[in-house]
Amino acid sequence: MSAAPDTIERMFGADIDNDMSFDDPGWVPADLDGMEPGSGLAAMLDDIDINQCSGHDRIRVLRAHQRMRSHYAARSYRAMSAVVETYRADPDEADFAEDAASAEVAAALRLTRRSADTEIATAMELRQRLPRVWVALCDGVIDVPRARILVNDTAHLSIAHAREVVGYVLDDARLLTTGQLRAKLRKLCIDTAPDDAKQRYEHSVEFRKVVAEPNVDGTADLYATNLPVHRVEAAKQHLTKLAQDARRAGDERSIDQLRADILLDLLDGTFAGAGPGRGSVHITGDLATLARLADHSGELAGSGPVIADIFRQVADQQRQGHWWWTITDTETGLPIHTGTTRRRPTAEQRRKVVALNPTCVHPGCRMPAVESDIDHRTPYSEESRTCARNLAPLCRHHHILKDQHGWSYKRLSNGDYVFTTPLGHKYTTSGRDP
Repeated sequence: MSAAPDTIERMFGADIDNDMSFDDPGWVPADLDGMEPGSGLAAMLDDIDINQCSGHDRIRVLRAHQRMRSHYAARSYRAMSAVVETYRADPDEADFAEDAASAEVAAALRLTRRSADTEIATAMELRQRLPRVWVALCDGVIDVPRARILVNDTAHLSIAHAREVVGYVLDDARLLTTGQLRAKLRKLCIDTAPDDAKQRYEHSVEFRKVVAEPNVDGTADLYATNLPVHRVEAAKQHLTKLAQDARRAGDERSIDQLRADILLDLLDGTFAGAGPGRGSVHITGDLATLARLADHSGELAGSGPVIADIFRQVADQQRQGHWWWTITDTETGLPIHTGTTRRRPTAEQRRKVVALNPTCVHPGCRMPAVESDIDHRTPYSEESRTCARNLAPLCRHHHILKDQHGWSYKRLSNGDYVFTTPLGHKYTTSGRDP
């Protein structure tokens, strides 16, 4: 079904190109990215043949379909909550409304009982606890994965605190990957209710344990749960260093294989490599928390936000290990001082770059900068010198993407970066994002 010209004029205004044929299956309106999801956008997308579109426009069409997908998902959740409301209206079923609705939804959508329970719970959280998230989903501002993170990762908070946290992050949620969004939520949850965060951390650590499970292929999994996050990060870095040392010595196993084998060697007492040493940790936090004047969360590279006690504990544990630290301004969050507890063969410039950009600056990447390449934005061959303003952290994958596959980027005066894709789309990102 084609949209009538008068309908299109109402949708896009009178300033349309009269020479443009609306029967052209490759025609994409200039303001497609700004169209709200609904029947008008659905009709427009139905008339577009993606195979006739340019590479640049195919991305715009993809984004429009994603907004429609989110819109219909929100409407679906609204229908689920309406089923619950139907049972609540029945005095005999009111006390068991969600269970009864779950059974209805499971039968109607051919879902397992657990899946139906999860969907009903999400629907009710969106409609009652976090209605702004439902509106954002219905408007296509966020998608279902982001909506679920906003719901699930604030479930432990009171309604007032949950809405406060969501209010801080909702406008930025569409610009963040799910990993970035979860990290930002964790930090906000800690800072909004620090006492609750501390109690939850201490309670969880009490249940730390090691688990061994056989697999159907004859191998087995060995893992530990509920461990102190800073010790896990140090252990991971130590394993990586030992694996890299082995590779440099000529071992042909992959880094993953070496980490796994060295872990077993250390645990069963057969490790014959260099001395035990300790892993390195990069911790970031504000001066007020370090001085015990506040309880703001810190940031542990590779693991994300940590409660104030852990930030202070890591800062105190300088002994023999290598601790790479960054102190930030309490108000702005920008680094005001950085250093290490012992000398490393890395330039002060690298420390400054990493302090300003804790992660790879490519859109959506959360690889810690301390594990990334330091890229010359303008090639060294062109500038003939190395300076901090021309350096930025890129993980190895995105470094190759930039050097070999047509991606480019530039740094803005505010410290953000604008990346341009091979298809001509631009994305602004900040290395300061979680």
